[in-house]
Parts: sequence; structure tokens; C-alpha cells
Amino acid sequence: MQPQPQTLTKSKNATESSGFTVSNFQFPLDQSELSFTASGGSSIRRSVLPSGVRVLTETMPSAQSASVSFSVAVGSRDETNGHHGSTHFLEHLLFKGTTKRTALDIAIEFDKIGGSSNASTGKEHTGYYARVQDTALPVAVDVIADMLTSSLIDPVEFENERTVILEELAMNDDDPEDVAHEAFCEAVLGEHALGRPIGGTPETIKAVTRDAVWEYYKNNYRPQDLVVAAAGGVNHDALIQQVEQALTEAGWDLSVKATPVPRRILAQADIKRGTALKFIKRPTQQANVLVGVQGLIANDPRRFAMGILNTVLGGGMSSRLFQEIREKRGLAYSVYSFNQGYSDGAYFGLYAGCSPQKTQEVTRLMIGELDKVANDGITQAEFDLAMGNISGSLALKFESTQARMSRLVSSEVVTGEFVDLNDSLALFKAVTLADIQALAADIASRERSIVAVGDLKEKIFDEFL
Repeated sequence: MQPQPQTLTKSKNATESSGFTVSNFQFPLDQSELSFTASGGSSIRRSVLPSGVRVLTETMPSAQSASVSFSVAVGSRDETNGHHGSTHFLEHLLFKGTTKRTALDIAIEFDKIGGSSNASTGKEHTGYYARVQDTALPVAVDVIADMLTSSLIDPVEFENERTVILEELAMNDDDPEDVAHEAFCEAVLGEHALGRPIGGTPETIKAVTRDAVWEYYKNNYRPQDLVVAAAGGVNHDALIQQVEQALTEAGWDLSVKATPVPRRILAQADIKRGTALKFIKRPTQQANVLVGVQGLIANDPRRFAMGILNTVLGGGMSSRLFQEIREKRGLAYSVYSFNQGYSDGAYFGLYAGCSPQKTQEVTRLMIGELDKVANDGITQAEFDLAMGNISGSLALKFESTQARMSRLVSSEVVTGEFVDLNDSLALFKAVTLADIQALAADIASRERSIVAVGDLKEKIFDEFL
């Protein structure tokens, strides 16, 4: 029988913006049972089992579906020499058969319940997930637990999947926008592990051995590494029983007590820029250009100001970049801005796809729009428009059980705190116009990297360096 959860009280010292303090829910690794009510009346519970497995749920009373994930806090940045590409390899291989299921059996299990399953490899964690009818949740739990614990990493399948992954990388290499974004990470973050491509490179995929991937699997897929999160029509206690039964049947000894692996330290690392200009000449009809700098890490208190800045600058059809470059001048079809934050590093960028002949002008305009915000700030009307955009998009996003499941994973694996929807909106509203201008000025002053892919001449970027 599971211990009764303690009611989780809010901590008043976690997140501050412009002097405003919001109450966040903290997830201490050493606290075994927590529960609270989130926006909209959903119930959130978190249990740390004696084996170190963590189980988190958000029960949505009206939901008739559920999303569930099994995640480990290991990603491409954690790979060492001899293991590069192992994270991505495992994402593929865990679908290729276990001691009791073939790859076809795994596919049939999800098809016969009308569910969908997938996996994702990130720079800092890897997840295997499914979305199913709520009554079929035990099936999804059983299958994913089997995949995660009992993969054969069969030598023949390993070599087959090596070819598949090489084809995947070749497909990505045929997409100049993907090429530009991969090169952008390396240009901004240099030799830091976050600068490496998530999927590996053809060289690392060809070089990694089955034994190396097996070692990586056994070292990082353990009870103390595992986070199980589910949202929707889910009963927390029942899910714990399903998880324990599935893991035990798969051969994990959950009687061995363990402490969950520590979270990553959330602090900006000293990262040296890779290069000021990364130029990749390709005979394409369109040029892909990225301009950016190191951005805000995952727990930076200015991330709410960044959300507004990003929305105003390049977050939609009314954004400055879209209006100035696409609508007024017709210079690009796709243009946007973005910030991607990790535990100790991040990147902020501006992107446009345009005619090679217009690349210099578009690059000048992108940099100019950021400089305008840095020098003059934004208007109250722009702030209000951005807030409406953010409020609406968050409300729509969290109608999804998968989005709520992902929020639980991020809260547990990355930050150790849960910021509720209403508290998130309060933090956005607490941002001032001065905060946004100060952030833009900071971003604009950082060492800049430019990445360009296309049929271009390198000298057109001289004025920006």
C-alpha cells in the first residue's frame, strides 16, 4: 500500500521577476510523496519509490485519454569518446525488440488499442512516450517498461539500424534549414557538449560499436534514472502499481533501495563561442541565414521577459521581423526568432530563408530590429499583444495531455520546480517594458555568430563581423 501524500505547500523563494515573487511548487529529490491542485482543478501527485523510480501524474477529471512517458536524464551532451551517437541509437533500438516482444509485437500492441507511440532524443534527456485511451494505459505502461528495461540491442538489428540512422542524417543534410540550425549550435556554443548535434554525425554513427551502446544503456537506464510521468485520465496509485509490476516482470529488482540521480546544476557555464561566421556553400535556390548569441538558460529569472521579447521580435505574423521583412518588403517566406535554454548553456537566434541576392539586406534588417528594441524598447501595445498571444497559446497548449505530461517531465528532470499556468501568466505580466529593453540590450551586446547556408559569397557578411 502506498503512503499517503503530503499536501505540498508553495515555496516563496524560487522565481523572481521585476521584484515580483511567485509561489512555485518545489520537487525535492528526498521528499517521497507530494500532491497539490493545479490550474483548472487538475490533481498533481509525485512519488519517489524506494528503488529511486519517480512517478508523477496530473489527473484531469474529464479526460478520456492519457499520455505517459518513461524518461531518463541522459542526452547527447552526456556522450563521451567511444559513445558518441549512443543516445540516438538507443532511441531507435528500444523499438526493435525485447526478450518477450519482437519489433512487430511492439507495433501491434499500440495499433490494437488505437494508440500512438514515439520517442525523442534531446541534449539533456531522452523520453519514450505514448498517448492512449485511458483504459489502455496499463498496456502502454507494460510495453514501454518492457522496451526500456529489456531491449536486446540485437547485433543484427544494430547494424540494420545503423544504416537507418545514416539515412536519417542524410535526409536532414538534404534540408538546408536543418543544416543551418545544426551549424548554429556549434557556432554559438563552440566545443561545449551542448554544441554537438543530437543525432550524432555520420562519422560517430559509423564508429560507435554495439558493445559501447550496450554499456551506455546499462549505465544510464536504471531505476534511479527513471522518471515516469502521465497526464489525463490517470489514477496515481494505480499507475504506481502498474509501473512496479511491469518493471519487476521485466527483471528489475525494485527491492534494492536507491536515491534518484541528482539533477544537473542550473548555472551558466563559461562557454567560448565557436565561430563568428559559419559559411556553408550549397547550390540551393534559397539561402538560410541565422544570427545569434548565447541565450538564457532554463531557470534564468529573465526567461519570462525573454518570452515576451521573442514574441514581439519574431514570434508570429504580427511580430517585428515578420512585418518588416516579409509583409513590408516581401524578402522572405519564413522568418522568426527563438531561445533554447538548457541547464548551463543556451542560444538565442534570428532566422530567415530568403533569396541569395537578398541575404545581406535580410541579415541587416534582422540585426536592426533587435537593435531597435535594445535602443528604444517596445510599446505598451506590443506588450499587450504579446501577452494575449502567450496567454492564449498556453491555454490551448495545456488542453493537450501530452503537453501536460511533458511539463511534468521538465519540472522533474530539468528544474526541480513546477510553475503552474496561472503563476506563469503572473510572471509574464510582472515583466516591465524596461525589463524587456534591458534584456534586448544585453542580448544585442553579446558575441554574435552568423551561420549561412546557400549559394552565397562569404564577403557579404563582412559588415556584420
